[in-house]
Amino acid sequence: MSLNAIIPTLEGDASFAAYIARPQGTARGAIIVIQEIFGVNPGIRQKCDKLAAEGYVALAPDLFWRLQPEVSLDPDVESEFTTALDLMGKFNQDAGIRDIQAAINYLRDQEGTPKVGCVGYCLGGRLAYMTAARTSIDASVGYYGVGIDGLLGEKEAIANPLLLHIPTEDGFVSRETQAAMHAGLDDHPRVTIYDYEGLDHGFATETGKRRDEEAAQLADSRTAMFIAEHLG
Repeated sequence: MSLNAIIPTLEGDASFAAYIARPQGTARGAIIVIQEIFGVNPGIRQKCDKLAAEGYVALAPDLFWRLQPEVSLDPDVESEFTTALDLMGKFNQDAGIRDIQAAINYLRDQEGTPKVGCVGYCLGGRLAYMTAARTSIDASVGYYGVGIDGLLGEKEAIANPLLLHIPTEDGFVSRETQAAMHAGLDDHPRVTIYDYEGLDHGFATETGKRRDEEAAQLADSRTAMFIAEHLG
């Protein structure tokens, strides 16, 4: 895997790798791309490359580094999907959020981008919500985040804008969970939620069987406007 950046942990006792893509010319800001359970795979790196083409420094930290460095799995291969689920079960999400804060610091200090946002998918969608509540991120976007209903107690800590994309037929996020998210967040002044009727988990992936082209383009256009508004 072509991970090409090294980020020190907040504690300073270790470091972890990341994939970084830089724009031509002066960056509009920086965006952390938060991985699915499949690691910093080709699809996540492609997300970074596309954001760089739009003028952002884009960085995808290797959040599974404590378990297995440089994980890159294909969700369309059953055995690799099983491996990904196992890694998710072992992953320390609190440590992952500290690593995301370390990535924010790296971008501000080393890349010279004061404004930093994040975009996360699947597990990364959940982490994007946690990032909005627990870090100094300037704006956050979560696609098909899992288990966010269990994090609603942290909603008052969300100080900067958060956008969530919810497919209504998500096999990993029940209708009851979706209803709880709406009930808990619809009146939050800094949270915006879009539903995607009839769509399943993973619809905005760059590659593979899960992608729905029309819905992915719609969601990504909304994300682009949101990021442009809040990162300046």
